[in-house]
Amino acid sequence: MDKLPFKDSLLEAVQIGAKNFLSLVLVTILYVLTIWIPYINVGTTIAIEAIPALLAKGEVIDPLFIFDEKYRKNMGEFFILIGLMMMALIPAFCLLFAPGMVLSMAWSLAILLFIDKDMKALDALRKSNELTYGYKWRIFFLVLVLVLVMQLIASILGGIFKAVDMPVVGGFVASIASFLLVPFRLGLDAVIYRNLTAEPKVEEPKAEEPKADAEEPKANAEEPKADVVVEGQSTDEAFNTL
Repeated sequence: MDKLPFKDSLLEAVQIGAKNFLSLVLVTILYVLTIWIPYINVGTTIAIEAIPALLAKGEVIDPLFIFDEKYRKNMGEFFILIGLMMMALIPAFCLLFAPGMVLSMAWSLAILLFIDKDMKALDALRKSNELTYGYKWRIFFLVLVLVLVMQLIASILGGIFKAVDMPVVGGFVASIASFLLVPFRLGLDAVIYRNLTAEPKVEEPKAEEPKADAEEPKANAEEPKADVVVEGQSTDEAFNTL
């Protein structure tokens, strides 16, 4: 069974992004405005990373959820997870690009599993590698196509103003457009996370139908014929009449 059909995954990502567009834009703005606040910014960063898991459950995003203190409880384990990932990814990208890309796809669900499933760092890495097995390049091309489309839209909008000798306005519009397309990127992450972590449906065995009862004996079974002797006849006469 294909858990990530290419076309359907992209279409659903756009639907989720459009449905939560305003709340996701407000969340992003709040994050940018508060990223300079020490300690608070760690919790908000973890909360931002958790958004795809919330979208995957169909939850309505409250922009203020990023300030929830629960996202600051496991910041130590969060940094351990990020550190482990960077220790492997940086050398992999520097020495050989392809292994680094494959490894980044293999661990692409680790942070979400850490936050959503409350896994330890190493467990989250192992589980992410297991869930993405056979889907690494599908994830890569899904993200690539969506990002290219998003950048194309932003470039077109910016190019319109550049064509009328307003390059500064065009650059500003392109940047704003790129910012406003972030919800659709989060929508794709939600689709990937939900589909790959979904438990396979197990069909319940059908109950056996009771066997039909053995055929009842025919009610109208022929009864043996009784010999009839007419009154007044001798035995020999009665026998001759049969």
